[in-house]
Amino acid sequence: MKKLIVVLILLMVAVLMTLTRPDKERHKEAMLKAIEEYVDEEAKDRLGDNVLATISRGVVMKTAETALNSKLKENNYFLLNTTSVRLKGKDNILSLGLFGMVFTFDKEMIRDKLDEALKTKEYNRTERETAKQSAKELKKLQKEQRKREKELAKEQKRREKEAAKEAKRLEKEARRKAKEAEKEAKRKAKEN
Repeated sequence: MKKLIVVLILLMVAVLMTLTRPDKERHKEAMLKAIEEYVDEEAKDRLGDNVLATISRGVVMKTAETALNSKLKENNYFLLNTTSVRLKGKDNILSLGLFGMVFTFDKEMIRDKLDEALKTKEYNRTERETAKQSAKELKKLQKEQRKREKELAKEQKRREKEAAKEAKRLEKEARRKAKEAEKEAKRKAKEN
């Protein structure tokens, strides 16, 4: 009888755990709250209590919310669930949910993950800026190359015109000399 009661109690606890397992939104809210607490502490420590701290806090919170919306993955284990984020090919567990509650991990981990995410974001931004700059330089080089090609084509046409003009001049000169030679030959023929 005791075994049956224990089994029933365990079964009821399992059903209760399954029914009270928090959803992904609750996990996200808990993570945002933990991040907000961390950001508030860091902002006060580093920037004090001023407008810049408020603006920085807003930017970080919006970035964190966007990152969580796009990268947060729920892992359902029937009785409980976890959420994780995939960074650098590795799943990092951020929270654990059971009995309707969500437990987030320590602030040090949150700071490390936020720093890592911000560095990745900064790296991606820098990479995009570098790519844009390279594209601009490439376009500039291509434009300069086209300009040089046009100038070379223009110079080639000018040379061809000059060569054609010189050929006409030489041909005209040759005809004139041929006529003079013919006249000279006729004159010598008359003299003889």
